[in-house]
Amino acid sequence: MKRSSKDSAKAPAPPYTRTFAGVLGGLVGLVVLSAIAGLLVVAPLAPVLAISGHAASTAVSLFDGMPSYLAIDRLMLPTTIYARDPASGQDVELTSFYDQNRVPVTFDQVAPVMYDAILASEDPRYYEHGGVDIVGTTRALIKNAQGGATQGGSSISQQYVKNVLVQRCERDAVATETQSRDDMLRACWLDATQASGVEGYQRKLQEIRYAIQVEQQYSKNDILLGYLNIANFGGTTYGIEAAARYYFSTTAAGLTLTQAATLAGIVQNPNTFRIDRPTGSITGADGTTYNKAADGAIDDVTPGTLAGLDSLLADGTITPGQHLAAGDAYSATKGRQLYVLDRMREDGRITAEQYVAAAVEPIAPALQPAHVGCVATSAPFFCQYVVNTVRSDPDYAAAFGATAQERQQSLTREGLNIYTTLDWRLQNASQDAMRRYAPETVAGMDFGSASVSIEAGTGRILAISQNNRFTEDADLAATDPAYTSLVYAGDLVHGVSKGFPTGSTFKLFTLVDWLEKGHSLSETVNGTLRAIPRLQDRCEGTWINRENHVVRNFGGVPGYTGTPMQFTAQSLNSGFLAMAEKLDLCDIEDVTARLGVTRGTGEPVDIDGSAAIIGTNNIAPVALASAFAAVANNGVSCVPRAIERVVNADGEELPVPGDRCTRAISPEVAAAAAFALQGVMRPGGTGSGANPNDGTPMMGKTGTHEQIQTWLVQSNTRVTTAVWVGNANGEGDVFRASYNGRVLSTIRLPMSRDIQATANQLYPGGAFPAPPAELVGRPRAPD
Repeated sequence: MKRSSKDSAKAPAPPYTRTFAGVLGGLVGLVVLSAIAGLLVVAPLAPVLAISGHAASTAVSLFDGMPSYLAIDRLMLPTTIYARDPASGQDVELTSFYDQNRVPVTFDQVAPVMYDAILASEDPRYYEHGGVDIVGTTRALIKNAQGGATQGGSSISQQYVKNVLVQRCERDAVATETQSRDDMLRACWLDATQASGVEGYQRKLQEIRYAIQVEQQYSKNDILLGYLNIANFGGTTYGIEAAARYYFSTTAAGLTLTQAATLAGIVQNPNTFRIDRPTGSITGADGTTYNKAADGAIDDVTPGTLAGLDSLLADGTITPGQHLAAGDAYSATKGRQLYVLDRMREDGRITAEQYVAAAVEPIAPALQPAHVGCVATSAPFFCQYVVNTVRSDPDYAAAFGATAQERQQSLTREGLNIYTTLDWRLQNASQDAMRRYAPETVAGMDFGSASVSIEAGTGRILAISQNNRFTEDADLAATDPAYTSLVYAGDLVHGVSKGFPTGSTFKLFTLVDWLEKGHSLSETVNGTLRAIPRLQDRCEGTWINRENHVVRNFGGVPGYTGTPMQFTAQSLNSGFLAMAEKLDLCDIEDVTARLGVTRGTGEPVDIDGSAAIIGTNNIAPVALASAFAAVANNGVSCVPRAIERVVNADGEELPVPGDRCTRAISPEVAAAAAFALQGVMRPGGTGSGANPNDGTPMMGKTGTHEQIQTWLVQSNTRVTTAVWVGNANGEGDVFRASYNGRVLSTIRLPMSRDIQATANQLYPGGAFPAPPAELVGRPRAPD
């Protein structure tokens, strides 16, 4: 048929303004639909009453008993984690977490063609009615009376109400032992869309009542925008902006006609028409997923072919006898898109030429998955440390909630902006060093390695790296040793890790107690190999010697009579046991507590004998780094933290702990301890191979536990770095395995060197304070 010039010209689209008829439309619809519903409710039960008019009064009574006001809840929004870009000074998105991926937009941030598409296909008389489509809703009620579910026939306002109610149900959905959260989400949708019988009438009438109230309270544009911001577009993609970004790598403002028509089609049945599974499966309106055959096809579809496919036949997604061919995965979506385009043409919103051009254009998604979860970042273990802080750290209850459920909702639904302490420059250097020196796996052991760098004067965690690949898939982590979600740098709260035996790095605490008791670094001590006859433990109220054997020095080094300065530089076990003999184990425990150190489980450090003096307690690398940082910071200890600030969806700052710094040891003791620890990093010291030798004064301490764990902690006056290399679980000899020509027990040295070299460039350290003479140069008289 020949087209007229009138057909080929675009007719003016209806204005986005409410008409006078629309103001009255809701009230008229209420009266008409109440009467119809009354007839349908009562007629099957009592035809005589229906004829007598009792049905209408029954419907009115039913309607009057329903709630009349629907509060519009805050949309579920992603929580976004940021890290500062040092080059620009701007906060850059690290990743996000969400139950619903949504980016709310304003009315002007949506392309007019998107409004045209959704109105033409879903509610062409939207600006002319008062919230109720009388014809469509009547058809739905009659269908319900015939035994079908009350779906379809809803105005935009009714659909908006339905989505608000669904989201309210989803917000409260928490998995139980008998029902998964996915099952609960599906139940929310089915309850809101597919109730039948009297329950279906009630749901539809309640939806109408709410829609009329919403129309009275909000403008038409606000409701239309609200619908596009709340609507599901398949899976976890919600709202038009997230849909535009995900499916087409554009924005809601940049959508083309074909893209807008596709998205307008998707909302009718999101998980059926989504376009991110071209070779995957078909999902019916009832939530059931049907896998395609090996060749990607389902042949000769007829009612009853597969259980549940009737719902797809009923809503026209597929037709009897249809062949869903391989390579034609979007055929159903294309059919729905053509329907939208046809409605736009009939409604005068596009021309015939525009219709044809869009109709012949194939659906071509340009998927851009959102950054979600720590797996999507290049700093996954730092990210997971932040996530664990949100989920579990009691000090952050004021910002994230008091219960596990509240905290999970804060992470995935509240639209928080979490700004972290991460320094990308140091993080990249840390991760590069980890990749260079540490393997992902080692045969015969559960190998692991982690590093953490902390700003000494604030407690800000600047970088965390780990040798593993990150995953939150428990099955993958259980079967492939390269993967884990554990943050080895953290403790049980922040890393779901219990820490590791520290070896000789623990000697720091004996050294501090030695100095606090007035002993000198130059005091002569009998550090020969011998059984220590007694160790005083005031907390236990007794003298103990539980092991009753000679504790050997690493590498078969013989003991000698020397000074704590020598013992520290050479990490002499027998020397520190001799120092502990003159002290009280309970006082050493007190030092660990003042420096903020606990076991990885959160329990106090327990020094129960000579072996504990040289490091058998499991301590997290973050905690150990923090203790050394306190020494570098003149004795002031700052609680480690990875979160700088938190802003809620309204732009309000939430209360989070900032710098929490307290004096743990005196400046004099800190200066003397740092003086001794500098000897470790000088030539002849056990940590000299890790010194960047860039002119920056460095202090540090090495540690080895059996053949299982190795450590190195080093610091300038501003940044402390702890490196751990060893066995994450069980035993394995790191002195017998190699990677890239290096024995694993030695890789802590170059790894720490490279990381700290970058820290020295970014955070130049100065000279450590001079120690008081009485703690360094004047030996104390023998006891």
